[in-house]
Amino acid sequence: MRTAPNMRVAALISGGKDSCYNMMQCISAGHQIVALANLRPPENQVGSDELDSYMYQTVGHHAIDLYAEAMALPLYRRTIRGKSMDTGRVYTRCEGDEVEDLYELLKLVKEKEEVEGISVGAILSDYQHVRVENVCKRLNLQPLAYLWQRNQEDLLREMISSNVQAIIIKVAALVSPFPRDTHQSDADHLFNHFFGLDPDKHLGKTLDQMEPYLLELSKKYGVHVCGEGGEYETFTLDCPLFKKKIIVDSSEVVTHSADAFAPVAYLRFLELHLEDKVSPVPDNCRTSNYIHNS
Repeated sequence: MRTAPNMRVAALISGGKDSCYNMMQCISAGHQIVALANLRPPENQVGSDELDSYMYQTVGHHAIDLYAEAMALPLYRRTIRGKSMDTGRVYTRCEGDEVEDLYELLKLVKEKEEVEGISVGAILSDYQHVRVENVCKRLNLQPLAYLWQRNQEDLLREMISSNVQAIIIKVAALVSPFPRDTHQSDADHLFNHFFGLDPDKHLGKTLDQMEPYLLELSKKYGVHVCGEGGEYETFTLDCPLFKKKIIVDSSEVVTHSADAFAPVAYLRFLELHLEDKVSPVPDNCRTSNYIHNS
């Protein structure tokens, strides 16, 4: 990816591993992260933790303010008011679409922080990629997606080795019960040995704890090891960019779908706090407690 050097960049964050690691790549490329941006679900709405959105991860949104404080950067947040209306391969500006919430958020960030680029943690989703590029083009911003179409096994390995400490906060593995090299005659046997992501076993596990199992699922069933098939979502508790680390004091498991073969469940954070890190980390650019909500 060839971009202008030393750009002022705002990072789109969900709290997950991908948006975090892409920020690290932006800094490695010589850019300066000056602000964070996040789209959140409506408050006080039943079931709002997990929106049926094609664009945004909302699980873990309760901890985003702490995430910004851990990085000592200003955070801009906007409530998602739109829905997935224009779902075509090419996005055209559509009033009431959730993509327009992203437009309004980044427009504000550009005005307030004079950013030139946007850090985007997209890896595989053409749907998301097309829409973020549409918004950036309309705002004359440069999208920076260093993870785009990278090999997922390589990426997961790099994230772990780069000390991105993220935990699984949602599982939604829609996995075929038949390994790729298995004949149909073996179906009954394999149905009794279904492999997937189990909310009781895997929620709260770290990336390094999950890596061997994710690689096994990928080999047997074609699971995306970085979760690009919607198999899981993560939340980052610490990384080299954080001045403080996030500690989860208590959480609860919420069942979103109780399907027997593809259960969907997520962690809801109840209590969290920040803890000082032993070794100092580089200054991201400036310290600010400013949080803009709209």
